[in-house]
Order: sequence, then C-alpha cells, then structure tokens
Amino acid sequence: MKIGIFTIGFLSLFILNACSSTIISDRKAMRIHRELLTLDSHTDTPMDMLRWNADISRNLAGSAWDGKVDIPRMEKGGLDAVFFACWVGQGPRTADGNRKANNKVNRMIQAIHNAVKANSNRIELALDADDASRITKSGKHAIYIGIENGYAIGRDLAEIETFYNLGARYITLCHVENNDICDSSNDTTEHNGLSEFGRTVVREMNRLGMLVDLSHVSDKAFYDVLEISNVPIIISHSCARAVCDNPRNLSDEMLLALAKNGGVIQVATYTEYVKTPAPNPEREAAEKALNDKYPHYNQMTEEEKKPVLQEHYKLKQKYPGKLATVSDYIDHIEHIVNLIGINHVGIGTDFDGGGELDGLMDVSQMPNITKELLRRGYSKKDIQKIWSGNFLRVFREVERVAKSHTE
Repeated sequence: MKIGIFTIGFLSLFILNACSSTIISDRKAMRIHRELLTLDSHTDTPMDMLRWNADISRNLAGSAWDGKVDIPRMEKGGLDAVFFACWVGQGPRTADGNRKANNKVNRMIQAIHNAVKANSNRIELALDADDASRITKSGKHAIYIGIENGYAIGRDLAEIETFYNLGARYITLCHVENNDICDSSNDTTEHNGLSEFGRTVVREMNRLGMLVDLSHVSDKAFYDVLEISNVPIIISHSCARAVCDNPRNLSDEMLLALAKNGGVIQVATYTEYVKTPAPNPEREAAEKALNDKYPHYNQMTEEEKKPVLQEHYKLKQKYPGKLATVSDYIDHIEHIVNLIGINHVGIGTDFDGGGELDGLMDVSQMPNITKELLRRGYSKKDIQKIWSGNFLRVFREVERVAKSHTE
C-alpha cells in the first residue's frame, strides 16, 4: 500500500501537535501546582531520622532505607507543608513498655527539632493552622509534628499535654494492634471500640486543640470517637473501602458519618490500601519466613532492627509487587468526592511508612497528583481544597473550639 506525501505530512503534524499538547499540559500542571498551598498530613520520616540518622538536608534517593522525603525533593515536588509522624509500633502494655515507647517518640521529636534548627533557612516548625501559609510565604517549608500510636502516652493523660507543648498537633489513637485507648482495625475486639481511658484521651485532645486521628482504628472505635468528640476529626492516611476492600480503609457509611462530623480523610498512597494486590505467593512466603524468623521484632532496639530491615528491603527488590498508579489513587479521591462532596478529602501519603505508587515514588513527584486531578476536570479551587484547604479548615476549627473554652 502506498502512502501519499500529504498523508505522511498530516500524520507527522498530528503527532507533533499531540506531543506539544502533552508538554503544555505538564507545564500547566506544574504552574498550577506551584501556585497551590500543598500539605501532606502523614509521612514517617522521623523514624528514618532516628533509626538511620537520615539527614533531610540532602537528597536521600537511593538510600539504604529507601528514603522518600527530604528538603531537596520537597522543593522539587512543590510540597509546602508536611506532618512528620513520630511512629511507634505496639509493644507490651506494661510500665516498661510504655516508658520505652514514650522515650522513642520523645527522641524522634527531638530529631525533628534538631533538623529544623540545622536547616532554619529552609524549614520552620509549624504549630498552628495559619503557620502553613505564613511559613510558605517566607520561602520555607512548614514542618508539623504528629504522633502515630497513642501507645506513646501509656496510661498517663498528662503526656498528651507534654507532647502538645513539644509541638505535636495530632495523635493517631492506635496502630495495627489494640492498645489501652482503643481497638485497632487489624486486631481482635478487646474494648468493643474505644475504652473508657480512650474516652478521656479524646476529651483531653479536644481541650488542648489537638487533632484526633482515626487512621488504624476499628470501625466501632471510629463511631465511638465521633459520638464524643466536640470537634471534627481527621483520618491522616487511609483510603475508601468501596474502591479497595481493606479494613484500614473507610466504608461508605463511615465516610458519610465523617462528612456529618465535618472531618476530613487524607488519602494514602500505600499500594495495598489503594488497590487490592495481585497474588504474589513467592513474596508472601518470603515475608512470612522473615516474620517467623524475627517474632519479637517490635521489642528490638533500633540497632537490632537495622539488619532485619535490610533483609526486608532486599526481599522487596527480589520479589517486587505491582504498584497501584496515580490514576488508581485519584479513583479514591473521586469516589469520596462523589459520595460526600469536595470538602472532606485531602492528601496523606504515608511516605517512609510504605507509601509509594507508580508515578509517585517519593515527594519529588507530588505534581503528578495535581496533573491527574486537572486531567479529570477538577478546578484549581477544588484542587486547593484537596491539597490543604479541607485539612486546614478542620485544624482551625479544632483550635477555635479549644481557645473558646479557655476564654
């Protein structure tokens, strides 16, 4: 078959125009992304700062621990504000176990303060909702502090205010196991939701103006908190269960209750929460063997954990899983928007805690979220709500109510 010169020329022009459109779209996405106030409500970077002495002033790509967040890549990815979550795994609920957990979180908080001091020309500690905008306008990045797992307070209510005074602005009530506060979404029923002690914890956080984070909690604990909290709550890093059936995600009924509460769900990039993974029997067997090899991992010191983690990273490289995509991720945001509206959803990646997607491997690729939202027809105003507006609205309301009780 012969193809005429005109046909070839037309096809060439079509391909050239298509490529040009892609370039313009990328530029538009980046321009709009830079104009937004962007906030990530959950990264586990402090764990790397403590365990590996991670220096966030330099690009940590390719690090032994696969670091996802640092200042150079925050600058490249246009991330203005971030919550560094001080995570502690669940250990023995004893006086000694509580003490060790508390000490670990305090050391992570100190590591954050040290990093802020060492990089004061580039980052600043943020303490209230308005700090995100103020610090960004000064040309710096805002660093907020969160605590993941209320196990860190033990059974001492006073520790909540101690952490607040050190800069912590939310506490995730539990992690993957039950604690003295509530039942976890990944554990058996113990308290039938929120314990009596947990009720006093929520009231104290309300009093202080500290955000209550319900990622990881059981469904019953979720509803219990909504019943007693006098302010909206946050979900710092979870997804929609209707899109990916995982107990860590929120059902449609929970999302509707969240909207009624006035709260916000910050959608996580953890692949297993975004899209049900395809079976990978070799990897699953290797992970089980590794877990069986170290049954007391959570009781190990940070130094003892290092070789175990290195084995884990090697396992990931040997048996790579198929990652969910940015489009899969936005499917969760879109489902939530369609169900409860644009005012109750945000971004909470879970970087450095397992969060990663094809097209969103680290903080430098954050503009890909904005690009996909634009591609789906979201306005700049609505994208701003998703990137920080909704979360900061809740933050301000929590602050306002706490302040009104002290006046």
